[in-house]
Amino acid sequence: MWAGWARVLAGVNFLAAHNAPFDKGVLGACCETYGLAAPTLPFVCTVRLARAQWDVRPTRLPDVCNYLGIDLRHHQADSDAEACARIVMAAQAGGWRHES
Repeated sequence: MWAGWARVLAGVNFLAAHNAPFDKGVLGACCETYGLAAPTLPFVCTVRLARAQWDVRPTRLPDVCNYLGIDLRHHQADSDAEACARIVMAAQAGGWRHES
């Protein structure tokens, strides 16, 4: 599956995840296990982003989503991923920009 995702991610500037260091580590370990190249894209951590942009605490994904009014079915992969995207979009609407 990863080869297909690699094509989808072509041209993307960054990946976003809540607690991104964890996700980046898991993805890297999985790629290493299967002899695949891990993505070299930078990761944006929505935990750090929520703290920096809105001083949200605690910064568990449900807390940040509640603060921003984002619907969430926590621990459902599609919902968690969409929530991270919406957190990034909310930060961008507030003036945040990813530095390349």
